[in-house]
Amino acid sequence: MILPIAVLLGLALRGAACESDVHEHLSKREYPQVPITPPYRPLAWGDFNVIHTTDTHGWLLGHQKASFPEPDYSGDLGDFASFVTHMKNIAIEKDVDLLLVDSGDLHDGTGLSDGYPPGGVDAHESNKFLERLPYDVMAIGNHELYIYANTYDMYTNFVPHLDGRYLSSNVNITIFNSDGEPESVPVGNRYTKFTTRKGRRITSLGVLFDFTGNDVNTTVQTVADMVKEQWFAEAIAEEPDVFLLIGHMPVSYDNWPTVFDAVRAVHPLTPILIFGGHSHIRDCQQYDGRSMALESGRYMETIGWMSADLEAANGDANISFTRRYLDQNRVTYEYHTEMSNQTFDTAYGRSITDGLQELAVSFDLSYLYGTAPQDYTINQNPYPSNGSLLSLFIADAIPYALSINNTRDSIPSIFITNSGSQRFNIFKGPFTKNDQLTASPFTDSFLYIPNITFSIANQVLPALNNAGASERRRRDEIEKELWNRGVVDTRYRAWLEEMDRRAGMGRREAMAGNLTLGYVTADSCPGAGDDTLHMALPYYSVPDFIGSNPPNVTNDTPIDLVFVDFIEAQLLGILNGLQNAVNYTTANVLLYSPTLTNMALGLYAQAEWN
Repeated sequence: MILPIAVLLGLALRGAACESDVHEHLSKREYPQVPITPPYRPLAWGDFNVIHTTDTHGWLLGHQKASFPEPDYSGDLGDFASFVTHMKNIAIEKDVDLLLVDSGDLHDGTGLSDGYPPGGVDAHESNKFLERLPYDVMAIGNHELYIYANTYDMYTNFVPHLDGRYLSSNVNITIFNSDGEPESVPVGNRYTKFTTRKGRRITSLGVLFDFTGNDVNTTVQTVADMVKEQWFAEAIAEEPDVFLLIGHMPVSYDNWPTVFDAVRAVHPLTPILIFGGHSHIRDCQQYDGRSMALESGRYMETIGWMSADLEAANGDANISFTRRYLDQNRVTYEYHTEMSNQTFDTAYGRSITDGLQELAVSFDLSYLYGTAPQDYTINQNPYPSNGSLLSLFIADAIPYALSINNTRDSIPSIFITNSGSQRFNIFKGPFTKNDQLTASPFTDSFLYIPNITFSIANQVLPALNNAGASERRRRDEIEKELWNRGVVDTRYRAWLEEMDRRAGMGRREAMAGNLTLGYVTADSCPGAGDDTLHMALPYYSVPDFIGSNPPNVTNDTPIDLVFVDFIEAQLLGILNGLQNAVNYTTANVLLYSPTLTNMALGLYAQAEWN
């Protein structure tokens, strides 16, 4: 059922008519003053239930912009903490189990994780708030491994708070042992076993996909090799009531079946619940009738829910599962807990919200660079276009930012980066330090090779994007390498594109009067997964690599070929395939500017948006 617009507006205004002392923390944060669609049916509870988060990437204050679908995800970690508290109480009343699990990637995404002052460590402060939630199991993600200091911070400061339930089944860190010798040890535990409130025996693993982009002194074992380890055989030898497999690995088109099959070979009928991540999509698979695998989106947009009726599935009978993808906002939370805006908040949840807001202040995340004149999106506008963030970044912001105090600015150049360098849209209105870090969080450097003739340099970008059929094999190799290094954009964008295709323009226009923009999920599990009805986001495809406007020079003019360090290996391979006069190596590559990718938009906004 779709509620009348007046009712939705009343929900979305979140207690504007309530007494001021009910939500004293709200005065510190403006919530979207727009209608938020509530769920259209209650959650289905089983005797075993799980709440799932993954790929939160620092989005602990939620999404605070007014352009849809942002208001759909406007809850914060304090709201979520209150939701979990109420759901735990409901589980006790129903006399059923309810667990809380996370599948990794706490780093790299917003100012709360990335906006730390010099000398700090990414997500060190923001993770302190995640420590306060009652997670039963958490797993490591690839973003915990790009920088050794982040991994070491997790190992020394975060992992101990989980008391053995932070899992890194196939991930090690090299540290100095008590004798001063280097030693490779698991970042967390390989596995854990525990008993639920209702007495169910749980065996849990925490698996990372076959990631190759990890920093030195960290080690990722392939999933295929992990399941051959003696410790793995020992971990699964004793039959539990439930195998709870957590991991930063997509539930489709990846290696969960390898883990699943290894467990099934020993325990053909034991219930297996899998909670994956990494590809940023809403997805569900059932590998057999006594299992379910769930993936719950990204960026605190989605909260996953799975329920199972274990007691009713005796012998080899199929288990009755449900799954749901919840929009992460207070309207959702209040609906499912049957709370009002006056009764929903807990002191515990409010303290988390207040602490996060204080952290934002201490990191100066509201520092204003300028005022964006419009929305700039990654996939909701064509590329190139005036509404494309990728166009804004590579055609305008990068050339300006890298020209500052640069003695090579007078030399013609082409700038190239991967489109995945931009992680999130920019919205009309104030463009702050937090917005800069959210849109472009990566601290990559720009490198260059001088004296490349324009005729050659101008072919590099099309070759990277597979302009010719003869380059397809090389392009596939690049795609595989990028995936192994953790780039998920191709998979996520394919999901959005399919969602847009299913919607179709006719249906989108017919639904436009009743529904707001959001995810419209079609997965491989029975029934409808989305908790709230939406109109699918429009989608425009973008290339994997983007470039600046070429200079107006003759073909034989020597220019600077400038590129982000993340794509150095691929670009050198392409460049050497386009000409044979010089075999270019890293020895030919120089630093173009000290300005990093995460600084460019702010510098541009200061110059152009004031």
